[in-house]
Amino acid sequence: IAEQELESLEKWKEQHRAKPVNLAPRRLGGSQSEAEVRQKQQLQLMQSKYQQKLKREESVRIKKEAEEAEMQKMKAIQREKSNKLEEKKRLQENLRREAFREHRQYKTAEFLSRLAAELPDRSTHQIALHDPQSSTWARSRAYKDSLKEEENKKLQKMKEEQHQKSELLEFKRQQQEEERTKTHQAEHRRVNNVFLDRLQGKSQPGGFEHFGGHWNTNSGNSWD
Repeated sequence: IAEQELESLEKWKEQHRAKPVNLAPRRLGGSQSEAEVRQKQQLQLMQSKYQQKLKREESVRIKKEAEEAEMQKMKAIQREKSNKLEEKKRLQENLRREAFREHRQYKTAEFLSRLAAELPDRSTHQIALHDPQSSTWARSRAYKDSLKEEENKKLQKMKEEQHQKSELLEFKRQQQEEERTKTHQAEHRRVNNVFLDRLQGKSQPGGFEHFGGHWNTNSGNSWD
């Protein structure tokens, strides 16, 4: 059985053996020459590299634009936060000043009312002279009053100096205005005199010359 199977296998191989290929000779590679094909491949390679470069540049540009947009967005957010913080600081400063002003007014009113209610007569004043606490308070109050009076004097002095400066500036401005007016009038008179001199030079001696609807003589009369 094995020998029969081997013989059958050999027969099957013999029947299915590849037959020799007989083809007519012909030119392969199409109608283009090798140089043309090489050139075409080189051109395609260069175009492929150029396209890849363009893609990379486009990707970089898009990335930069996205980063720039993100940066501008962050800057806008930071600017808005800064503006809000400045506004908050300004409001807090205004509130602090207003509270300080109200507190100062309240303390001043309280002190004045207490001072008016506790005005001592001569006997209580004599007693207060022997009271160390009252004496300390009086000295402190006198010192504060002197400081306040000194500040008022300085403020009044500054106001007077500022007023004097303003008056001096106004005086200088008026002087400059007067100088300009005098200069303009002198120039106007000079031009008129030159004009009259020319007219007198052109006119005949002892005669009259009509010019511009007015009569001019050589008698030396000047125009204003």
